[in-house]
This record gives sequence, structure tokens and C-alpha cells, in this order.
Amino acid sequence: FTMVSKMPPTTSLLTASAILHCFCITSTHSYASPRRTIVGSFSRSKHVTTLLRSSPSNTFEEITSSSSDTTPSLSSSHSIEQQQPHNNEVITTPPSPSSSTTISPAATWHKNRRRQMLQKYGPQLTKLERDSSSNTLALSLLTLSNLSLLSLAIVCGTAQLSVGQIALLAVFPGSMFSLWTLQILHDCLHGSLLNKRQQKFMFGKVKRRTLQDAILFWGSMPSVFGYYLYLKYGHLTHHKSLGDPKAASLEKLFDSSSKEFEDGDVLFVAHRMKLKGKVGPKFTVGGREITMSISKTGFNNWREDKPLWNAVVFATSFMYERFMLMINDVVVAITGRNYFFPNKPKEFHKECAKYCRCAVMVRGLLWKMAGWKSLLFLYLSETLWSIPPHPACAMFVTNHGSNVDDGGGCIPSSSTYAGRWYSLFTLGTNYHCEHHDFPTIPLHRLGELRKIAPEFYKKGSNDNVFRIMKKAFSKPEFYACMDAGIQHM
Repeated sequence: FTMVSKMPPTTSLLTASAILHCFCITSTHSYASPRRTIVGSFSRSKHVTTLLRSSPSNTFEEITSSSSDTTPSLSSSHSIEQQQPHNNEVITTPPSPSSSTTISPAATWHKNRRRQMLQKYGPQLTKLERDSSSNTLALSLLTLSNLSLLSLAIVCGTAQLSVGQIALLAVFPGSMFSLWTLQILHDCLHGSLLNKRQQKFMFGKVKRRTLQDAILFWGSMPSVFGYYLYLKYGHLTHHKSLGDPKAASLEKLFDSSSKEFEDGDVLFVAHRMKLKGKVGPKFTVGGREITMSISKTGFNNWREDKPLWNAVVFATSFMYERFMLMINDVVVAITGRNYFFPNKPKEFHKECAKYCRCAVMVRGLLWKMAGWKSLLFLYLSETLWSIPPHPACAMFVTNHGSNVDDGGGCIPSSSTYAGRWYSLFTLGTNYHCEHHDFPTIPLHRLGELRKIAPEFYKKGSNDNVFRIMKKAFSKPEFYACMDAGIQHM
């Protein structure tokens, strides 16, 4: 079984109107890739690369790799530390010794875009990335989202609502709150939730890393499968490995002995996009090796140019897999081991068991207080935003495709620009290309990138989310240009 949900997710009208100004940047799908900036075609051999990425504990890390291949000089690539004076207030984090130092072609594409934007708009971008955080706004919305989900779950179970009424509440506002929860926890993971200039909080008694871990852990509840384990072990590696055919295969992820997933997004991308490599997980039953993958079984039944059929197959496999995740959480809580990842270290299984035991306890209390319908509401709230015809599905199923720009280069990441209310509804999750360009800019400031560097992103705000979904389910693409060359910018 594929094991994780995405980013891929979570109100009052007063709160909505108060934060609407944060998403006032209007803009079409994906971004403009200026042809004049392309300096060469992409080669899949290793290069000397530098990538600034976020750390779960602080703000930025620099990853560098080298080989005998030649590349354009990196002397003009400015990091946050190079552009701004060092001082004791700015938090930096050294690379983790266990981190892999190679990045994928798609990650290199974003790294080069970032370099060009910093060269041209360095002071504005570095200030935005270094100083901004979602802080009070996001923490307030996280509290609102989780309390609303809890309250609505109890209402669904105690007010004798029908399944249809529960489904409507899950579509709105339940799915919005669930997506908000995901996006805010995602900000926390990248170090852009808390004040970036502080290392200790709560009157200097709590370290930054400790507080971030606590927010990630407890902030993902109540839920029926939650976002914690994906964020904890699969998202930061996604920024480094997206589209890498060596890392992004189901067999690799399930057989790996690494604590982190090589690219956590692959675990749900497999439902809707083409991947290279072998399939997993594999089990030995009666002396025979059996491969079981809900995602690939569903995807193998897609039919080209049959968007309605494919959407139904996707929704079925996706929701069935999420239901099985609930069952697996109970198994992990009881046994203390996640059997789908047999080679991972004890630390991984220990963390899985700790989270599953707490999450299952919360679900058990909800069931006792409000019955099974309370969990049905949470289940639908966490799944419906990811499947058609829900508007948020448009950005979820197209954020890493294989679109082609005017110059013939492959585009590994894209954004969905469907107006201010769409950005508010998704809490900035739709700015996906911007996020991969600058991972530590907080959710409510991502839209500003198109004002600062307009030539790197398309203008307008006329994306039709239903046309986007129809195209995505008519003919599936390879994940993040996995089977295409990527032109350096």
C-alpha cells in the first residue's frame, strides 16, 4: 500500500476577510519561462550544484556537490548569507552530515531560477525570505482550523446528520480547514512559521526545534490519517529529489533503509502520474514474492482521453488507500512497527508508533463521544480536496507535471492562478512553483514573488480549474519531467 497523503491540506467570515489582503496577488497556470535566459540544455549527468533549502529546525541549508563535469560558474550565485551581513540574529543551519548532496534535474532547474532572481532582485528577495514569517497569522488559523474540524466532527456525530449532509460539510468548510492545516504545518516544517530571528520561545525556555516538532506533531490532530509522517520524513527530501528516476520509484521508497523517504510525494503521485522504476511494496507470502500497490493498480486502469473514467478510478484508489491508512495506523499503534517499510531504522518505527498511538487515541475518544460519523467527517475532509471535482484538486494534480515552455524545455513545477478567493481557499498552496523557487517564504507572502520578479511568472488570474482537471485526467504526464530533458535557465 502506498503510505502517505500530501501535501499534497486544511472560519469565520471575519477571519477570512481579515486575511484576504494576504492573497491579493492575481495572476494563468504555471509560469513564464523566459527564453532569453536559457543558457543550455539539460544533461542528466551530475554537476556542481548549490541549493538553498529549508531545515526542519531552522531556516536555510546549503547543499553542494561536485563532479568532473563542467558547468557555468557558480560565483554569481548568491545565498542568503552572501547577500546579507552576518549577525547573531539571523539563524543559519549547517548541512546535516547524513544528507545526500546530489539534487535532481528538476531541483537544479529551480536552483537556477532562484539564482537568476537573486542576481536581479537580491535585496527585495533576501529580505522577504530572511525576515518574513507567517507567525501569529498562521498559528491563529491553525488553532481555528483544528478547533473547527473537531467541533464539526462532534456535530456530525451528535446531531443525527445524514451521510449526505456530512459530505456537504466536508466539502466546505471541512476540506478547506484540512488543507489549511496541511499548509500551515508545511510552513512550520520549512522554518517560516515561527519568527526566523528567534532561537528560543516561551520566555526563552523552549528551543526552536522543540517547538516546531511539537507543532508538527500535535497540530496534525484531529485527523484520520494525518499529515505528520509525510511532513516529518518525506517533504524536505521531495525538494531535493523531485523527478529523480533513481529516488522517485515506489520500490526504492518501500525498500529503503534510510530514515527519510527519498521523495515522499511519490507515494501519492503514483495514483495519477507516470513514474519510472519498479513497483513496491513487496511481501513474501507462502514462499512467493507478491507486489501490492493500490496506487499503481488504480493508475494501470486509466484510459487515454477518458477524463471522467480516469477521475473516477483515481478517486476510488485514492480514497481506498486513505481508508487502509487508518487501518494501518491501528496496526502500527499496537505492534510498534510499520510493516510496509521493513528496512527502515528503529527511530523511524518508534516515531511512527508514537504518532499512531496518540492519533488513534484521539480518534477513539471522538468515536466514544460522537460515534463513527465524526470520523467519517474527518476522513472526507482530508480526502475530498484532493479529488475532482473539488476546485483544490486542480492545483494538487498538476503541481509537478511535464509541461513544455515556448522554448521546448520541460517545466517540472507549476502554479494555479484562479483569483484571490482561490488563493485564500487554498491558503497559498496554489503558488507551488514559487514555493520551490523560495521554500522558506511563508504562505501569505508567496504571491509577492510575481510582483518582485514578474518576468519569471505569468500574469493574469484566469485559470479555469475544471479545464485544468480535465486535461490532467485526459492524458497523464510523467512526474516532474522524469522522462524529459530540462533546459537550464
